[in-house]
Amino acid sequence: MRGKPPIFCRSIKERLDELNYKDELYTKRTDIGFPPEKKCASTARINRLEQTKKNKNDKSLEQLARKGILEIDLDKSKEDWLASLGPLHKKQIAEHYAIYEHLYGEGFFIPHLHLDIFYDLKDGNCLPVYYGNVIKPAEALESPIVSFESDGNTLWTLALTNLDGHLKENNKEYVHWLIANIPGNSIEKGDVIVDYLRPFPLKGTGYHRYAFVLYKQDKEISYDLPQITTSSPLEDRTFSTRDWYKMYQDNITPIGLAFYQTDWDATVKDFFHKTLNQKEPIYEYDFPAPYIKPQEWFPLREPFNLYMDKYRDPKQINKEYLLRKLKNEDPFKTPPPPLKFPNAQYLPRNMPSWLKLHEKKIRNHWGRVNDV
Repeated sequence: MRGKPPIFCRSIKERLDELNYKDELYTKRTDIGFPPEKKCASTARINRLEQTKKNKNDKSLEQLARKGILEIDLDKSKEDWLASLGPLHKKQIAEHYAIYEHLYGEGFFIPHLHLDIFYDLKDGNCLPVYYGNVIKPAEALESPIVSFESDGNTLWTLALTNLDGHLKENNKEYVHWLIANIPGNSIEKGDVIVDYLRPFPLKGTGYHRYAFVLYKQDKEISYDLPQITTSSPLEDRTFSTRDWYKMYQDNITPIGLAFYQTDWDATVKDFFHKTLNQKEPIYEYDFPAPYIKPQEWFPLREPFNLYMDKYRDPKQINKEYLLRKLKNEDPFKTPPPPLKFPNAQYLPRNMPSWLKLHEKKIRNHWGRVNDV
């Protein structure tokens, strides 16, 4: 009646701890990147006040602003953003898309170094990779152009992984590109450990996230990874960024980040059939059959034809609609012009109400007849 004696019951603290339990892996955050550069706050404030005073005293700027024709140097504003709040904004966006959580678990970093990544579309245009923009698989068939600011005395590692596309293991990734020991910003001079593989998001699985992460090395590293080429099996690309980073965290530090999203298009089917030589997996939601109540002797307030169509074979109904649509079609004659005022055309007075509604739908091109 009153439960267990106190010596066997849990204390209030134990019960509250059980109710409020949170996995430490996702609650305790660890900064694994470089610390922010220390800047003098007073100097920045003085420079900002001087610039504001200078702009207010410039009458030409005020006139242009009042007329709405003041032009702003976008390149200069982007540089100012990257030098001030840009890295923090990138971190916020990456946290929104759970990039850090699925790459490192409890780890995160502030992307202080800006990455310029472009996919060449072969028509004179380039498609940039920002922070979550959508790029179709057909637009990312070849490796992108990657550039960043660096001197020639540093070494870098660039990794591209798919966070959502593993076919067999949910907690694993596919590594699509891995280049190590990049001198300066010369990507072509680095050691290609994993050749570039185009994205292949499966049909019915929504958007997949593809993340570029740039690591700064403190020395030349020989990664204990097998050489993977474009002809290697897909299983060899199974990867875990968290486990891989834990092995080399003493020698590499993440500093740059960019990512995009992609979803299925027709080129994915050709990739599975011609490159991977396997059947393409397709995920579809299996909707349950709609409920149809038992027939009534005399249904009230329901159109007669629509009520009866519920209990007929859908293929036979589509066949009748198709035959009715093709009845007046002639490939050698011009179709008659549509009625100018279809709702104003006379209908026989003795026509049933359900049939009048049916004829109105046909005249206005409404309903199922347009889908057949």
